[in-house]
Amino acid sequence: MKTALLTHEDCLNHVTPGGHPERVARVEYVMEALEGLDLNRITAPLAAEDDILRVHPMSYLRDIRETAPEEGLSQIDGDTFMSPGSLSAAFRAAGAGVRAVDLVMAGDAQNAFCAVRPPGHHAETSTAMGFCLFGNAALAAKYALDHHDLDRVAVVDFDVHHGNGTQNLLWDEPRALFITSQQMPLWPGSGRPDETGAHGNVLNLPLAPGSGSAEMRSAWRDQAFPRLRSFRPQLIVISAGFDAHEDDPLANLNWQTEDFAWLTAELCVLADDLCDGRIVSTLEGGYDLNALAAASKAHVQELMKAVK
Repeated sequence: MKTALLTHEDCLNHVTPGGHPERVARVEYVMEALEGLDLNRITAPLAAEDDILRVHPMSYLRDIRETAPEEGLSQIDGDTFMSPGSLSAAFRAAGAGVRAVDLVMAGDAQNAFCAVRPPGHHAETSTAMGFCLFGNAALAAKYALDHHDLDRVAVVDFDVHHGNGTQNLLWDEPRALFITSQQMPLWPGSGRPDETGAHGNVLNLPLAPGSGSAEMRSAWRDQAFPRLRSFRPQLIVISAGFDAHEDDPLANLNWQTEDFAWLTAELCVLADDLCDGRIVSTLEGGYDLNALAAASKAHVQELMKAVK
């Protein structure tokens, strides 16, 4: 058995304005970094409309389709754009998570990484924002709960920006636990410890600007890991953002590449103990291309080491 890698060339057709940090080269650098690794490489399918509707209403899906331009760029907010290829890319990014869940639940892969864009963890129920169109991680979790009849799925997010979208989409879902660390203060401004979900199912771990490895490891070791163990998820979904790296231009945490490897390895140990190693990871942020490539490779290599 091998770690599955899901991606699609459509993700390269989501074009943003020149100088935009969420750019085509992100997936190109990730895929180049993963070249030569012994992975089960799978073409990401388009998500079914019904799967998008697990987390977003039809009115929102209709708005996104109407916003997609036939040429040029359309702007949703100050940071979020669509090009003629964006809609297909967004459906592939969501579909990758759905397919990865199927692979892992069927035992065809123990874990999986989705190298896709646009990212998803800022997309709220009816609001596209922060480079994100569909809530990819939340959608994968809801699909696993509903389609595979699971009772408990955990979503963990180590992107430097708070996953406000995932929190919004899973706030009222008692079957899902959302654990997230993020720099605070930082855009989008949410992610306080008192934001705990409608069922006590959200754990926010704010990290101070300038903090690094020691503070991150302490927060995850002392708070996140015990909470995961008590929840006993049947599947872990990871929002894998790599912009907490010290070289990232959009934030001020000082994680090293080995910190992403450590956190991934610890999550794999937990997954092995709690849910037969079942992990689905999907790419979120990371905007220094070299740091993104190195950290994502370290992340995937730890997933590979965990496969039995």
